[in-house]
Amino acid sequence: MKKYLITSRSFYTDTPPVFRSILHERLAKTLPDFVLYRDPVEPRYAEMAEYALQTCRAFENIKAFLHKDAALAKKLHADGVHLTSKQFGEIAHAKDLGLEVIVSTHTLEELYHVKELGADYATFSPIFSTPGKGEPKGVEALKAAIEQVNMKIFALGGIVTPEHVQQISSASPYGFASIRYFYEDING
Repeated sequence: MKKYLITSRSFYTDTPPVFRSILHERLAKTLPDFVLYRDPVEPRYAEMAEYALQTCRAFENIKAFLHKDAALAKKLHADGVHLTSKQFGEIAHAKDLGLEVIVSTHTLEELYHVKELGADYATFSPIFSTPGKGEPKGVEALKAAIEQVNMKIFALGGIVTPEHVQQISSASPYGFASIRYFYEDING
């Protein structure tokens, strides 16, 4: 099962050397297959994205993605872009730029739609309880989605512990995406 680390401002500062140090340490410790640099409030997103990509490139097998901005992902030579559930109309453009595309989905209909539009991967969420993300879908809904939609699906939402990973593994997702799972021991 592939591991998809999503960054969060709450686990690092916006000071470039500190950010790079913490990200490098997290990557070395958890060895994810995919990384998303996500920070919706960072005014210097492009600059920080460049630092994130440079840090990811120090590791041989990590695919690095930027959040929402296909043009920036192309400009900075990211592997791809992670689009939100409100950006389905941008999938074709991102693919035309030569980027791999991950799209956030929350329903079976959305999964079918992004597959039809050419997305390479989708996240399906929330699987477990996650602050501010609505009612959790649960492992059975994840399993049904995977069985019904033939695409690479990452489980997302509330995956914090190895026990959560074990629970979702029974559904056989392509992988799992998380913020807190990869940072759980950073402050403790």
